[in-house]
Order: sequence, then structure tokens, then C-alpha cells
Amino acid sequence: MRWRGREIERHGDDRRSMSRKDRFLRACKLKEVDRTPIWLMRQAGRYLPEYRRLREKHNLLTICKTPDLCAEATLLPVRKLGVDAAIIFADIMLPLEPMGISFRIEESLGPVIHNPISSLADIDALHSIKPKSDLWFVLEGIRLVRKKLEGNVPLIGFSGAPFTLASYIIEGKPSRDFTRTKEMMYADPETWHQLMKRLAHVVSSYLRAQIEAGVQAVQLFDSWVGCLGPQDYKEYVFPYSRQVFRYLSATNTPTIHFGTGTATLLELMKEAGGDVIGVDWRIPIDEAWKRLGDVGIQGNLDPAVLLASFEVITASAKDILQRASGRLGHIFNLGHGVLPNTPVENVIRLVKLVHGYKYE
Repeated sequence: MRWRGREIERHGDDRRSMSRKDRFLRACKLKEVDRTPIWLMRQAGRYLPEYRRLREKHNLLTICKTPDLCAEATLLPVRKLGVDAAIIFADIMLPLEPMGISFRIEESLGPVIHNPISSLADIDALHSIKPKSDLWFVLEGIRLVRKKLEGNVPLIGFSGAPFTLASYIIEGKPSRDFTRTKEMMYADPETWHQLMKRLAHVVSSYLRAQIEAGVQAVQLFDSWVGCLGPQDYKEYVFPYSRQVFRYLSATNTPTIHFGTGTATLLELMKEAGGDVIGVDWRIPIDEAWKRLGDVGIQGNLDPAVLLASFEVITASAKDILQRASGRLGHIFNLGHGVLPNTPVENVIRLVKLVHGYKYE
């Protein structure tokens, strides 16, 4: 395999002894791997018939809050797909509930907030959280999954980023234009910053608790931050994402900083933190890497490509792999989550394609 962009030290026996359990974490640390690691956002989802059967018996939040069911959902794609990492089955809304945010999950829409935040008084009414007691079920699920994985692949934990969580609890539901969120930012910055301070603290303590429970890497999902321009990101978001990553740095746990629609924000996201930057399909991976420099990159296949013929999937995946060119730190993933109507066979074949790809 040809490695570009960094000079590395070869470790003959080290590479020969490498296995599936090593690839993802080594890539996070910009170390040599035997093949490109791959895992997929939303890899446990409705495209899997086994997951659909689980959902016929239990709703989403019940699965998240029941450690045995959480473990079952988490392990399904690891066994079926052969991916190089598991990600704990949870929902980004979970830490908001003990804060006093009431919500429901609507299948065709997503989270719907019963008591959206609109004022400083609303923020003052929010509770502090204690992850070990308030979110014990997530932590117990992590411990159970680690036991069942038996070290075969690493386990990723995650949280929504402060901005993405704020957008949900201000808008009251998923939004296209984030009008209410931006209105608070621009018209009531004091309230905005108080909310973001609260959320940064919650996210930091929640991810730290996940690490202490046994996850071996964490991903910060800032799924909706692409609605902002660079200047607004710098002023209203950057300090709080940076606070999270700085808090976690003492753990020496690999961190992934992910967003969608963030082609104009990549340098700022890297500055905010993350050993690996997640990029979507809106920017070629080699262009993103040229701008980001010496950092890992995760991505960046359009999830909709997996709905096409395997000839189309092959061409798109190989284009990404060729652009990555075997550079240290590439973790193959989608630019967002697996779509519910994705053929399972396409996902299985994608994993095999990435694992079998040979660089010149």
C-alpha cells in the first residue's frame, strides 16, 4: 500500500499482526493500518431486517433506555456487516430529558419538543445533570456492549454538539432554515450564550462519563451547524465546541468532529478540536484534506449512492479511496447516516469493497 502525505516508520511484525480490532483506533491516531477502516453512521437502523423486527416490539427510546436492547441493536451491524467499529445505540436527545426538556420522537419527523426554550427564564429553569445517575442506562449499555464485543472491534460513544442540541430545543422540531435559532443568536445573544454554556457543560460531562464506562472513541455530532457561515460559527458556536474537546483531551481518547454542509467551516472545526474531522459528500475528500492538513478525515460517500446499482456504488467508493490515496488517518464512512430504504446487500458489499481495495 502506498502512503502519502506523511513519512511513517514501518513496523514489519506490527502490521502483519494487525486485525479488525486495531484499524479504526490506529487510523484515528494517524497510524499505519493494514486496510482502510470503515464504519457507518446509523449503521443500526431500519434498513436491517433484524432491527425492524426489534422495532416491531419496542419503540426507539425504549431500546435506548434498556441496556440489553441497546446492546442487541449496537451489535447487529457489527455481526452482519463486518464493520471495524461499533457505535453505541442511543439518541442525541437523551441528555436533554434530565435537564427538563420534554420531547417525543415522531417516526416521520424526528424529535418534537414539548417545551421549547425561548427566554433566559427558560434556561434558568433547566436542571444540571449527573450522567452516572440520570443516564445510567447508556453507561450500562456501554459496559454490556464492551463485554459482548470481547475486544473484537472498538466501541464509539457520541453526543449531539451544543449547537445542534440548541437548534432542536429552540425550534421545537427539526428545521430547514433554523429561523428561531438564528433569531436568538442575533437578537438575544445573552440568552444564546447562556444556553450554549449549559449545553457545553452537559455534553462534556456526558461524553466523559461514556469514556469512563468504556467507549474507546467519541464523536460529536454537529449535524445542523452547516446552516451557519464562518463568522457566525466563530462567534456563536466555536467557543463551546472547543470547550467540549478541551475537556475531553485529558482522557487521551480519540475524538471525531462531524457536521454536514460544513465545507466553509472545516478549518474552524479543526481549530475547535477533534482528532478526526467528518466531512460529507459536498466536498471532495482530497480537497478537504488539503485544507485541513495533518488530521484524520472520516467520510465521505453520499448515503443516497447506496440506493443505486453496485456499479455506481463501486465507482463512487473507489473515487473516494483514490482521492484519499492511502493517506494515514482515512476512515471510510458516509457523509451522513444510512437511509432506511438502503438494500442491506449494498452495504455488505461496500464494506467488502473498502476492505479489499488495493492502493497502487
